[in-house]
Amino acid sequence: MQLIFKDFKRFSKLAVGLLFLWNCSSEQPTSQQLQGYALGTSYSLTYVSATLSKEDLTVEIDSLFQALNQSLSTYIPDSSISKINAGDSLLVVDEHFVNVYQKASEVWERSSGYFDPTVGALVNAYGFGPGKQLNQVSQKQRDSLLLITGWSKTKLSPQHRVQKKYPNMYFDFNAIAKGYAVDVLANFLKSKGVKSFLVEIGGEIVAQGKSPRSGQFWKIAIDDPQQGQERKFIRTVTLQNEALATSGNYRKYAIDEATGLRIAHSINPMTGMAIPSQVLSASVIAPDCMTADAYATALMVMPLEESKKLIEISPELEAYWIVSNPDLGLIEVFSSGFPKGD
Repeated sequence: MQLIFKDFKRFSKLAVGLLFLWNCSSEQPTSQQLQGYALGTSYSLTYVSATLSKEDLTVEIDSLFQALNQSLSTYIPDSSISKINAGDSLLVVDEHFVNVYQKASEVWERSSGYFDPTVGALVNAYGFGPGKQLNQVSQKQRDSLLLITGWSKTKLSPQHRVQKKYPNMYFDFNAIAKGYAVDVLANFLKSKGVKSFLVEIGGEIVAQGKSPRSGQFWKIAIDDPQQGQERKFIRTVTLQNEALATSGNYRKYAIDEATGLRIAHSINPMTGMAIPSQVLSASVIAPDCMTADAYATALMVMPLEESKKLIEISPELEAYWIVSNPDLGLIEVFSSGFPKGD
């Protein structure tokens, strides 16, 4: 079943690909793999179960994707988020919208406003959406769009109605909802009694238990941003009942002729500027994928030293940055607890 969550397919979340690494062993528990296309990208579930077949899961998983689309997809005209973007202030949103809104509020506050789901109008203006031409945005245009940008100008009432300071403010949960969808599927598998699984949607991952082939915790490979036609990986990490999300800017960007730096889709929500950046990608390990997804986006926008400080004071988070230095080439930057041994 093909669904329509195309807004999840933006370059911010497809910038760094991930690959599951399988180690062979002679004794392999029963495992199943379910793959498909949903939310505008590919998905994969690998799980260990002696009784739960792919057929048992397919209908229920399709139903979960439909519910997520109907709540959070800006590509569905009658979804909750589309109605809110159209100015509906009476709509009572569902639990999916509430969960994403509340996490967005948390990360917005902890990131000092660098994570902001109301920045979508600016992203679209610069042409960083899929299939669009990159545009120059004038200061006058930025000033106009900044009036309708700012998470503090929104509110979720106790009755679960969304209030906006300006009716034409535009919500876009692209930078958090795919991670949330991974969590929804992971929790669904847990509810079925599955103890070992790996859930991936468009490169965002939750790993639980151990790989059925190796008997070890799941290993994930991170793409090398300087690869050519042949896919290369820069690092592998082991996930121990954790989530991993990566955001990057090296697939779609413009070059600032004055500085030589990339002007990427990472938009500063306070200034409306597309930020020239040497950070090619940021990967975040967190207890859940929605959290990892949101912070990976925030780290692409924040100044590197500030983002490193944020991770170090957040014991539940670890991060890994790939930075392009004009003198030193590609540099890997790690938070103090990020696994470096793989």
